[in-house]
Formats: sequence, C-alpha cells, structure tokens
Amino acid sequence: MIIIPARVESSRFPNKVLAKIGDIPMVIKTAKAVEEIDRVVIATDSQEVVDVANEYGFEAVMTSSSCNSGTDRIYEAATKLNLADDEIIINVQADEPFIEKEVVKSLFNLTKEYAKNKEIIATTLYKLVDYTHANNPNVVKVVTTKDNIALYFSRALIPYDRDAKKDKFKAHLGLYGFTYAKLKTFCQMGESTLENLEKLEQLRILDNGYKIALKEVISHSFGIDTKEDLAKALKLHRL
Repeated sequence: MIIIPARVESSRFPNKVLAKIGDIPMVIKTAKAVEEIDRVVIATDSQEVVDVANEYGFEAVMTSSSCNSGTDRIYEAATKLNLADDEIIINVQADEPFIEKEVVKSLFNLTKEYAKNKEIIATTLYKLVDYTHANNPNVVKVVTTKDNIALYFSRALIPYDRDAKKDKFKAHLGLYGFTYAKLKTFCQMGESTLENLEKLEQLRILDNGYKIALKEVISHSFGIDTKEDLAKALKLHRL
C-alpha cells in the first residue's frame, strides 16, 4: 500500500498540496504518479483534500490535525484501515508530484526484501549529488556502510572530506518503506535528542539502536516546499 500524507497547513507554502500542477492538484498528481504500483490512500487532516481525492477517484482517510509528522499521519491512517502486520506501506510525500514510478517500485521491492529482518525498521533511498548540491542544509545527506545500511543522516555536509577530493555525496530521498508492525514500532518510540537537533525523524530509529536499509536510485524529482520550488518545477516540466 502507498499512503500519501497530505497536511494542508504549511508555514512556507500554505495549501501547497492543493496547488495546481497544470490543471491537477499537487496531491492528486503525486497519487497518479504511483497508482499503478499498489493501492493508494491519501491521509489528511482536511475535508477539502478528502473531497478532492474522492473527486479524482482516490481513497482518503481523515486523520488528526495534531499529528507531529507525516509518518505519524500514515500510521494513524494505516491503523484506521486495519492493515495486517506484514502489510508493506510506502510513504510518498504529497509534495513529490514528479516522483518517478520506477523509484517508488525500487523502494517497494527493498521493503519487501527486508520485511522479516527485525533489525531493519525502515527502508529508504538516496541519489548521488555533487558538492554544490550537497552543500545545502535542506538537502539531507546520509553516510552508509558498504552494504547500504545507514550510519547517520545529517543536514551538515557528511562525510567530511578533509582532503577535498570527494565530488559525490549521498542525498537522502524523503520516501520510506515499512511493514505495518515496524511502522507501529517506530511511532511508539519517543522522540530522540538527535532527531530534535537535526529535525530529521529517521534519526529516531538509529538513536534507538535499530537500522535503516537504503538503495541508490537515479531520480530528478524534488520536493516542493515553497512557491519558488513550484515555479521551478513547472518550468522544468514545461507546465
């Protein structure tokens, strides 16, 4: 199952999930991009989003406005849907209208591969970027083992390149895969110190001694956080 958390309130771009991509609301554009992979459900705190989802033929679940994160929102939706413990759940952000289907399929397959591994709580993806792109706190970097198990995520430029020879960094993509049971485990963990310092919820998993598995993909998609991002995306895609 793919669950898309769609919160209407946004300090930088209010109502962005309903902003038009061409003639289609952003959240619907995102849902359409992944609908061939698996069942899609939109989790939201807005009746307007529910109505829009239904208008376009997508399922929607109303969730609390007090959810602290998108992951908390998909957990509430998954619980309301009475999903089985081994159900694979992919979290695709509503502000990724140009996410490639192949990228999400890769995450689905990775999550399935690690579904029975109790040490791996979540799966996610990264792409390689150059120094200029990586040297931006809004681009989250990840350092992994040789087997692509996460060692650390940071807004800082990691790993530190003392000899100034490195020109490729692993940029984390904000998609996650869980089984329902693992999603429940994650959401029942208390917020961690590292998570609050970096404002990166995935650090909660590492801080609690669990692991995250990753896979490298090629993706040209990016999250739309501001009106400027939207203008850039529309220009790139000639919409």
